[in-house]
Amino acid sequence: MSFAIGLKCRECGTTYPSEARYVCDFCFGPLEVAYDLDAAKGVVTRESISAGPSSIWRYAELLPDPGNEPVDLGAGWTPLRRAHRLGELLGVKELWLKDDTRNPTGSFKDRVVSVALSSARRLGFSTAACASTGNLATSVAAHAAAIGWPSVTIIPSDLEKSKIAMTAIFGGTVLGVEGNYDDVNRLCVELVSEHPDWAFANVNLRAYYAEGSKTLAYEIVEQLGWRTPDQVVVPVASGSQLTKIAKGFREFAYLGLSEGPSPTLFAAQATGCSPISTAFAQGSDIIRPVRPNTIARSLAIGNPADGPYVLDELRQGGGDGGSVSDEEILECMGLLAQTEGIFAETAGGVTIATLRQLVRRGSIDPNKSVVAIISGHGLKTLDAIVDTATVTATISPSLASAQAALGVHELVAAS
Repeated sequence: MSFAIGLKCRECGTTYPSEARYVCDFCFGPLEVAYDLDAAKGVVTRESISAGPSSIWRYAELLPDPGNEPVDLGAGWTPLRRAHRLGELLGVKELWLKDDTRNPTGSFKDRVVSVALSSARRLGFSTAACASTGNLATSVAAHAAAIGWPSVTIIPSDLEKSKIAMTAIFGGTVLGVEGNYDDVNRLCVELVSEHPDWAFANVNLRAYYAEGSKTLAYEIVEQLGWRTPDQVVVPVASGSQLTKIAKGFREFAYLGLSEGPSPTLFAAQATGCSPISTAFAQGSDIIRPVRPNTIARSLAIGNPADGPYVLDELRQGGGDGGSVSDEEILECMGLLAQTEGIFAETAGGVTIATLRQLVRRGSIDPNKSVVAIISGHGLKTLDAIVDTATVTATISPSLASAQAALGVHELVAAS
């Protein structure tokens, strides 16, 4: 049973039924799913959640109605790992990594797609579609294949080859657009009206899609023994993930499921595409669109739809926004891999580099607990490292050659 009761405008509060609608008729504000949390009190309990499946659907009562059954490849319930070695290196006393590289297609997008396509099937759609910087396309194509639906995924044509291949292997239609994500998104908005039977996960189903990100907050609380962390660092593209994580923490607090105050949230962006962090640093309410230029392509959204709401969350909660260079991103991908054995995509490098930056700036308190969201697997962004992460030496197949190379390259533990 879901306690979702419909849709509500985030600007004017106008309510709508649970249908395929994403913009308010009165003020053109974005819609989000509303819940009867008062009715959920005492019904949704720690015990009822713990008895659920090891996926996001253990929180089904706090997610949109999936119909008869969810479209589920097993997204969620990913590890929350204590990062002792990386924490020591960064000077953070209690550092945790939420490792969403472990999702079915290797990124947190499996959470949002499972929710979006469950709602899409309930609402009578028959084709899955999306605008994507790569990870979403892969997840949509995989979930569509699992339920026998055709898929149409639309991406910038210059995406990493690994992401294109991971999407195309599922057999759907993949369209590469000669332009950036914002060009892709504009095209998809036009296609929505032309194809009423297509469920665009992050356009006409966006209100449902976004709810999947809440489950990151739910899992963090549950995995910490039903307590909230002090601080959370979130990679930011459109901004939806950060705002929904905040919503998830608030909902658990309202229901009495968590102990401790709401955590302070921090936004992680790449310098080559940091419109939200820039606006925050300037004290501006206006987010000026930028043309992305960064290796962190999964975060390369120059005109972020949820940007103003991210600013609100950061300012109201006492957070901050970071902006890190491509060089720092690559360095911190290495730090994460070499200290904790987690191979993250470039977005993970953004998160760790921002964490380091904000600790040095004094925005993040290193003596309080920190959770860093690692949102995708490094196999998705091999292009960024294949020229530098390579063999230590090339040798002939002889003991002498091996010994000579080992003599030059002293064995050391990963730093």
